[in-house]
Amino acid sequence: MRPLQGCRGRGVVVGTVTLCLAAGWALQTPGGVSLLVPQPNINATVAQNILLSVEYSCRGVATIEWKHVSSWGTTKIVEWKSGSDVNISTVYKDRVTTFENGSIQLLNVGMRDAGYYFVTVTEEYGTNSYGTIIVNVYEIIYEDLHFVAVLFAFLAAVSALLICFMWLCKKSLHLFQKKVTHKLTASTTEEIELETIEC
Repeated sequence: MRPLQGCRGRGVVVGTVTLCLAAGWALQTPGGVSLLVPQPNINATVAQNILLSVEYSCRGVATIEWKHVSSWGTTKIVEWKSGSDVNISTVYKDRVTTFENGSIQLLNVGMRDAGYYFVTVTEEYGTNSYGTIIVNVYEIIYEDLHFVAVLFAFLAAVSALLICFMWLCKKSLHLFQKKVTHKLTASTTEEIELETIEC
């Protein structure tokens, strides 16, 4: 029985040493990606420029990839390695600006740009980190503004007509009062003259 205990003791020691070596190797191997998305929801209007902001950190060289997912399908926007050339898809060729921290800027957004934007940061050792930004794009409805402008112009015209009508009524009333006053004055003068003649 003693030989078995000796083997068991050596097995525990070997296992412990192996575990320590594996932990030390894991700590020395560069790796690990962290990704921060400070603004996960963005609201924009048509023709506006938007910044899809992220911040990543890793020990090795990272590959950043952005994709757009909407009801029209999935489109790869851009992919690049830190310190190397940027590969922008033809659909976004003149509309995307990339930044060293992994962020991108979309220029002149339209209704089709609404949807989910997925960013993937992959380290050269294979570790990944993912982030999502939801973009809502709203259209400025010029018909509503046109309706408001027409309604305002109509109300202004009606107000001007009412003011003119009130001015004419006031003038007519003033002339009528002047005429009545003149007639009363004339009739009073006649009565006085008649009384004078009778006397």
